[in-house]
Amino acid sequence: MKSAPFSFSVTVIVPAMNEARNLPHVFATLPSWIDEVILVDGNSTDDTVAVARSLRPDVRVVTQTRRGKGNALIEGFAAATGDVIVMIDADGSTDGREIPAFVAALAEGADFAKGTRCLPGGGSDDISPIRSLGNAALTKLTNRLYGTRYTDLCYGYNAFWARHLDALDLDCDGFEIETLMNIRAAQAGLVISEVPSHERSRIHGTSNLNAVRDGLRVLRTILRERDRRTVRRVKLQQEHATAA
Repeated sequence: MKSAPFSFSVTVIVPAMNEARNLPHVFATLPSWIDEVILVDGNSTDDTVAVARSLRPDVRVVTQTRRGKGNALIEGFAAATGDVIVMIDADGSTDGREIPAFVAALAEGADFAKGTRCLPGGGSDDISPIRSLGNAALTKLTNRLYGTRYTDLCYGYNAFWARHLDALDLDCDGFEIETLMNIRAAQAGLVISEVPSHERSRIHGTSNLNAVRDGLRVLRTILRERDRRTVRRVKLQQEHATAA
């Protein structure tokens, strides 16, 4: 019998492709009071799904229809039934034992709890010098363009109230989804709280992340969203002028 510390329900989304060896560690870190775990399987060729079901018989499995982390998360979000959605990785880099801190930030008034490796209590065992430099530059650019005060743009450990999914209006397939969520949360006027988090190294296997390729995708997302904001502002001005 679980003892739930919160009065609302919590869903954890775990996108995974060929992560059978990592799932025992990942699932072991999840708090016992989690209401729903959704594994989004990217058509794994190993025993990812079977291992997930053996570890947690109540796991819900969503089979990804396209490719990419962004698409996996979007499909997982659509299937979630919890009041709060938490997104973690299946490679062991994000620690499920930190989930209470993220959910507590929401319970205390935040709309969007954003993980950061760059505040006291956070850190990384995995980030390379080139990724760290790129992340710092992209974070600074985003803060300048959107008036945000983020300390760590490209980190995928986040939690948010499910009722804000429509405001995020997510529509990308790759790793840039983390940046897109951060920008659109700010644009939607959501209350954002940064939560210190320590990124671990992947336990088994190799990452699909490519620092240069995915860094460029993030940059394009930042610039595209600026143009999207301009178009929306012009459209609203035209609608107000017509109504007047």
